[in-house]
Amino acid sequence: MNCSSKEEEIYTPIPYNLEIPTLFTDKLIAPIIPTNNPLTVEGIALGKKLFFDTILSGDETQSCASCHNPTNAFTDDAQFSNGIDGDFGTRNSMPLFNLAWNFDERFAWDGKEFSLENQALEPVSNPTEMNSDWKTVIEKLQNHTEYPTLFLQAFGTLTIDSTLVTKAIAQYERTLISGNSKFDQFLLGETTLTSEEQNGFDIFMDEARGDCFHCHGSNNNPLWTDNAFHNNGLDSNFSDLGLGAITGDPADNGKFKSPSIRNLAFTAPYMHDGRFATLEEVINHYSEGLQPSSTIDPLMKKVNQGGVNLSSKDKADLKAFLLTLSDFDFINNTDFKE
Repeated sequence: MNCSSKEEEIYTPIPYNLEIPTLFTDKLIAPIIPTNNPLTVEGIALGKKLFFDTILSGDETQSCASCHNPTNAFTDDAQFSNGIDGDFGTRNSMPLFNLAWNFDERFAWDGKEFSLENQALEPVSNPTEMNSDWKTVIEKLQNHTEYPTLFLQAFGTLTIDSTLVTKAIAQYERTLISGNSKFDQFLLGETTLTSEEQNGFDIFMDEARGDCFHCHGSNNNPLWTDNAFHNNGLDSNFSDLGLGAITGDPADNGKFKSPSIRNLAFTAPYMHDGRFATLEEVINHYSEGLQPSSTIDPLMKKVNQGGVNLSSKDKADLKAFLLTLSDFDFINNTDFKE
């Protein structure tokens, strides 16, 4: 498709302002939006189309959404997310929301990707994921009936490359904001908690009982994660080194990124390898299943006792609280869906 330079200068994309929840505005600094990839209406629309388009995969059967399903808070309900050839990896897909507040800009379970834009590059060529190559993908996009015009509107050029593709996808992903759970409404004075939910929150915040808040946020951290890397006592020996494989530092072996505990009702199975099918199993792990190792996080204070040893009642109440962080508006938001 040919176009004069004059024609490429005609369209100016419309700036887009994120709809930021009140609690985020009150308790967090402004989201991270790169100066070289500002949000625009056209860029976000293009990124959304690309996110759901199977054109990015080698045999055009898989899209980003195949492993990051909106119904599952943009994760996968399979233990191991698999690629177009049925090759199963060793990890569960991370959920995608509130990514614009990932302030250290390290993404993936092991922190291997710096910046949201870079994170979108690797899955296209990964043989156990989309198993394509960027040269082929760009050729298909360049010869498409719609995409050149959409890139022109979003980025002012008809020439498509992988940088612009990932910029568009990152723009869309930054709009995926979850901030309207029952607990959010409680903090805003719009609803009340049951006695079980309140006790569950108290356990979560109590260093002598649940001691969960150090890694997973609090009423003062609406992200419900510290976005840091921890060895949370899953194993004594590591088949997957996690962050250690990226940094090369043995002190990082067995460390993985703390996921947000928002939307746990939708994101099973749990942990980097999807080993726990239910929230009960997760709670049991921290209660009596901790495994000691040389890199165990100091926050796992009761590892020598196997965990925090919650009663059955406290386990049930903790689960009740965790479910108050479910944001049904988020998973049903048509703006986020194909």
